[in-house]
Amino acid sequence: MMNEADKMAATAAYDASRITVLKGLEAVRRRPAMYIGDTASRGLHHLVYEVVDNSIDEAMAGFCDQIKLVLRKDGAVEVSDNGRGIPVDMHVEQKKPALEVVMTVLHAGGKFDHDSYKVSGGLHGVGVSVVNALSEWCEVEVCREGEIYYQRYNRGEPEAPVEKRGKRKKTGTRTVFFPDRTVFPDITYSFSTLAARMRELAFLNPGLKIEVISEEKDKRETFFSKGGLVEFVAYLNENKTPVHRKAIGFAKPRNGVEVDIALQYNDSYTENIFSYVNNINTIEGGSHLVGFKAGITRTLNNYAQKNGLLKNVNFNVLGEDVREGLTAVISVRIADPQFEGQTKTKLGNSEVKGIVESVVGDYLGAFLEENPPIGKKIVEKIVSAGRSREAARKARELTRRKTALDSGTLPGKLADCSLTDPESCELFIVEGDSAGGSAKQGRYRRFQAILPLRGKILNVEKARLDKIVSNVEIRAMITAMGTGFAEDFDAEKSRYGKIVIMTDADVDGSHIRTLILTFFFRHMRDLIKRGKVYMAQPPLYLVKKGKKEQYAYSDDERDRIIEEFGTEGVHLQRYKGLGEMNPDQLWRTTMNPETRTLVQIQLEDGVDADRIFTILMGDAVEPRRKFIEENAQYVRNLDI
Repeated sequence: MMNEADKMAATAAYDASRITVLKGLEAVRRRPAMYIGDTASRGLHHLVYEVVDNSIDEAMAGFCDQIKLVLRKDGAVEVSDNGRGIPVDMHVEQKKPALEVVMTVLHAGGKFDHDSYKVSGGLHGVGVSVVNALSEWCEVEVCREGEIYYQRYNRGEPEAPVEKRGKRKKTGTRTVFFPDRTVFPDITYSFSTLAARMRELAFLNPGLKIEVISEEKDKRETFFSKGGLVEFVAYLNENKTPVHRKAIGFAKPRNGVEVDIALQYNDSYTENIFSYVNNINTIEGGSHLVGFKAGITRTLNNYAQKNGLLKNVNFNVLGEDVREGLTAVISVRIADPQFEGQTKTKLGNSEVKGIVESVVGDYLGAFLEENPPIGKKIVEKIVSAGRSREAARKARELTRRKTALDSGTLPGKLADCSLTDPESCELFIVEGDSAGGSAKQGRYRRFQAILPLRGKILNVEKARLDKIVSNVEIRAMITAMGTGFAEDFDAEKSRYGKIVIMTDADVDGSHIRTLILTFFFRHMRDLIKRGKVYMAQPPLYLVKKGKKEQYAYSDDERDRIIEEFGTEGVHLQRYKGLGEMNPDQLWRTTMNPETRTLVQIQLEDGVDADRIFTILMGDAVEPRRKFIEENAQYVRNLDI
């Protein structure tokens, strides 16, 4: 943290001259998806994150320790902090107050000037100007240098010049915006989604208090972490059984890069690693993650060899063995991060790999030497994982695409399509032989393949690799998809551009869907990240009156159709199973690309997704009971 003299100097240096303008605010309203990803729920929530990011940058610079996020009753969003306040003096080049420049010019802000912010969050630097442009109205109040400054905007345009509105000793910025309903079809914010991100930011910035309030729902959450990433890992492992009681954490600056790491092993069979750069969740990893994996593998191998813990081991310990049951968070802060990858969330700075690897080697190595009981427990876990991997090797060979195709061992139950271009092909994973039969008859054979599953697949949350690849239904899925498995897994080898989970609309169908999603999330997550996994949406009802008939996909839609038809003489059929529909009905309602509805599975919050899968599919009963009690009120279609 800075001392008061340094803070005063930095505050004095943070003025209009530090606001760098790259280019104007054009085309944002015409093509909003270019700037915020989409105009659906994800893009809507991104507006909040952009505003919060400015406050987080103030926190990282040492000037802010409180942020408040309020979802107001009128539909507006309010974000306030106790940072320095956006500069308000005249910008030399733009001939406008710096506040107006920041709010109305794209790529304008202090983040491009390392004297103001050594590191900053926000992925593309589009910032609050885009939020302003995509809002019906926005207002900003800045407390700075004893004065209160205010400006209001209409779809990005100032309504009046920046004005003074009194005096106040405290500093900070308050931004209120109302999303533009001509841009966003639905402006409903999810309290839980926003709270999950704020919780994450509190862990990543220890000492920062973040409040999230929903006035309409009368909900309030406050997030504050003193221990940072060590507390983050403990939170992630809350519903798991740890191998060692306390998480291992170390934070060290090296060659201009701040490296902060925490890790803890648990008795699960999957790795759970989250990586961040300047508070950005790098879901595609990058050089910092590569460095961490290399460092932990080398360090634990060296420790085990040096202490004679691998005497009776007749196989080489691999990285995947080292990472089984590992929960870890890697956070680096770097002045000029270079992002790449499909979603621009993969760190490309090559020098970071060696830096992170050396930090892990130095500090994890020292910890293990000083704590031999913990080191021994971890190595025992790793050796057990290696033995399981060796036992699974032969079974896994059967799932390799090349072997399967060369030997003609695609699953006999698979009704494949005739096209071979993956991007044109769809695989429907269907519950049961009855529904599978209807799907095979109703499909368009040219590009749609059907794989019926018998019964419920193995719960992979509680199973090791050898048990997973021995499961007949899972093996059929892996072989059909052609991606390989475990260290052989490669999402690019998928034989299908769309993998559609199609199950019954009852309790068993929901359970089977969750089991399949657990498998994809834990072992084929890259297919989800690439947008290849979908859920079919079969109708719940057929409403008929005379020759008129219409399908309903929800209770509300059912009621609306009945009202339109008139209640007299209406016949209602409830579909609990796909097999209850004839092939033609299944095609028209659920499989025809022109009339069907598919829900794409997206990974918006890996931390929250991991917790949900652990709660729903893990060993601990009490968290699951609590989850059901808290969420029972949201159930709409309960099949008893």
